[in-house]
Amino acid sequence: MSNATEPRNNFAAALRTIRKSKGLSQEAFGLISSRTYVSTLERKIQSPTLNKVDDLAEVMGVHPLTLLAVSYLRKTDASTVDKVLAMVAVQISELEK
Repeated sequence: MSNATEPRNNFAAALRTIRKSKGLSQEAFGLISSRTYVSTLERKIQSPTLNKVDDLAEVMGVHPLTLLAVSYLRKTDASTVDKVLAMVAVQISELEK
């Protein structure tokens, strides 16, 4: 699914992109994390737990899956997003069989 030379996800870029698009500073996460921790996430020094992804997404006003989806998408144009979401829907429906 991904090229071996590319990172599988880019959580750091996704966090930074969504945070900036919402007009939030790193300090805006002060109730759940320190500015230093958010900075380490955005510089790829650390990776968050799923619980922390929930917290970060809540502060930014997005669903945690939005943050994760943007982490894995190379492009965020509508066509690419639609294709990935359709693939995920099929895979989830296959779990029910």
